[in-house]
Amino acid sequence: MSPEPLFQIHLVLGYVAWLLCFGAYVWPWLKSMDRVEAQRAIATLHSFRFFGLVFILPGVVGPNLPAGFATFAAYGDFATGVLAILALLTVRIRPLFWLFVVAFNLVGIADLILDYYHAIQADLPAMAGQLGATYAIPIIYVPLLMITHIVAFYFLVRPQSKAARALVGDAAAS
Repeated sequence: MSPEPLFQIHLVLGYVAWLLCFGAYVWPWLKSMDRVEAQRAIATLHSFRFFGLVFILPGVVGPNLPAGFATFAAYGDFATGVLAILALLTVRIRPLFWLFVVAFNLVGIADLILDYYHAIQADLPAMAGQLGATYAIPIIYVPLLMITHIVAFYFLVRPQSKAARALVGDAAAS
């Protein structure tokens, strides 16, 4: 089998596996939290996106990995990771925290969508071997990142439940 269908199968199954895991374990856990704690958990995951700089690290990726994909992916991930770290550092300054939560999610989801676009333009699935040690990133890590961005936006736009507001109020009073 050629690399292209293998890469595509891996990518689809990465989403399937994460959606099953997320639905069974992560979603119920995040839903039980107040909005700030849920966003902190998501930001913590995304704070590791500095690791995307590995796409431009010689010796880790193949020399023929398209620069149009690698450079954009590396710096988009890095920017998202820094914004997520800033969200975590400003959790006690709520207006800044919410600003950074929105920023890292907007930058992060735009980065992933544009990475998919650049990967298609560069025919990355046909040269998946050029990803070298980074092959696991689009297959295992990216599906979880995309899912958590969608959940973060959902939590940003949905009204907080009365029970959650009561818990937050009780915690603030004590």
